[in-house]
Amino acid sequence: MDTSLRRKRTLLKVILLGDCGVGKTALMNQYVYKKFSEHYKSTIGADFVTKELQVEDKTVTLQIWDTAGQEKFQSLGSAFYRGADCCVLVYDVNAPRTFDALNTWHDDFSRQADLNNPEAFPFVLLGNKIDLHDGQNLTVVEEKVKEWCEGRGNIPYFQTSAKQNYNVEEAFLCVAKIALENEHPQDLYVPGISDSVSEAEQQQRSPNCVC
Repeated sequence: MDTSLRRKRTLLKVILLGDCGVGKTALMNQYVYKKFSEHYKSTIGADFVTKELQVEDKTVTLQIWDTAGQEKFQSLGSAFYRGADCCVLVYDVNAPRTFDALNTWHDDFSRQADLNNPEAFPFVLLGNKIDLHDGQNLTVVEEKVKEWCEGRGNIPYFQTSAKQNYNVEEAFLCVAKIALENEHPQDLYVPGISDSVSEAEQQQRSPNCVC
């Protein structure tokens, strides 16, 4: 690609991971487009959007990758994770199984991303769908979440609501700041990803999975 077509700015690659239905797509669309829908379809393979913001004196472009939460697509991880500057793990505060799955997502990413220094790589944890109980009587106990974060190097943690746009801006600003400390030299050109799955797989999208 002609270098004159490359956009000169700080590009940070961010990966969203978590089980199907925890609200990854909803969080991304709320942050980038200020929109929310109850009826997102399951992400197939992976897709990305970009968002420009100011972090202190720097203009930063977040390239946010929304990945499939279904087990059948996890083998595609290594292709999408490589070169990441931050990984955002998402679970549903009302669904304990999605919290229990975080160990798998965390460890799979660390293994497949080909990290130079896995212990120092930045993660951020988002407990989404806080709006369903107005922050009261959450199924996943907060003390358990804090212990999980502390056991993995004090991962930053935010309770969020994609629906109400609660803590979404704050969470992604934190993502941008810690990703800056881990950035890799790269540009905004990314090869097409449409070939990552077949048309048959795309036809298997679940109609009401807010991923």
